[in-house]
Amino acid sequence: MKQSMHYTAADHTWVICAYGESPFLEECIRSLMAQRVRSEIRMVTSTPGEYISSLAGKYGIPLSVNRGKAGIAGDWNFALEEGGTGLTTIAHQDDIYEPGYCESMLERINRADRPVLYFTNYGELRNGEKVPENRLLRTKRLLLLPIRLFPDWIFARRLSLRFGNAICCPSVTYIRPVLGDRRFDDHFRSNLDWEMSEKLSREKGRFVYEPTVQMYHRIHGESTTSGIIGENLRSREDYEMFRRFWPEAIARRLEKAYSRAEDSNRL
Repeated sequence: MKQSMHYTAADHTWVICAYGESPFLEECIRSLMAQRVRSEIRMVTSTPGEYISSLAGKYGIPLSVNRGKAGIAGDWNFALEEGGTGLTTIAHQDDIYEPGYCESMLERINRADRPVLYFTNYGELRNGEKVPENRLLRTKRLLLLPIRLFPDWIFARRLSLRFGNAICCPSVTYIRPVLGDRRFDDHFRSNLDWEMSEKLSREKGRFVYEPTVQMYHRIHGESTTSGIIGENLRSREDYEMFRRFWPEAIARRLEKAYSRAEDSNRL
């Protein structure tokens, strides 16, 4: 039976997680302001300062300061709470979104039977240039094939996730009634989104995937992803996630193979 809830733009909130003084924050804001279907935009930060406040003021975006638990999980959980609406997209300050993101998201979620999670195809931003395709992106799209073919099957979703994290976290819109009391686990710094997808993959319903590129993830030396890779934290977290799907020996081999792909997140 098709879902009874029909979502509109009034049911969706973008929540930008701002940190420090990213030179790319304004570009992210502008991409959200340029959406063909406009929805609410909010901003949260755990590092308040003049730079973030001035940009929020310039674009008339409500700004909330996280006075609670710091860290990536703390900031993302605060963003979910600040979102408030049935649909929440946590926008990363360095990334940009195509003008049709919100429009296609609402259309696909409303067509789906029991939507559990929405996410899109994505490209990369390297040195200011859009890169819609490379070897890593092709590999991730291949991993998502089971979800694309059988989006309602729990087995297919877990098959896509058991070989790596192919879902780009800033492309995700969370469906709050499905999310319930689940929150990002502060045990993780790198794979908290993969861990959340793994939990949601057990839910009955559909992972809703938009196959066109609707956002671009920026790769640069100061990004959180690059920093985590440099600290070798991701390898440890990757192994922990693989152990949710595989015996120890296989998980070790997959972690080593997976870590080689991380070199593409270095400039």
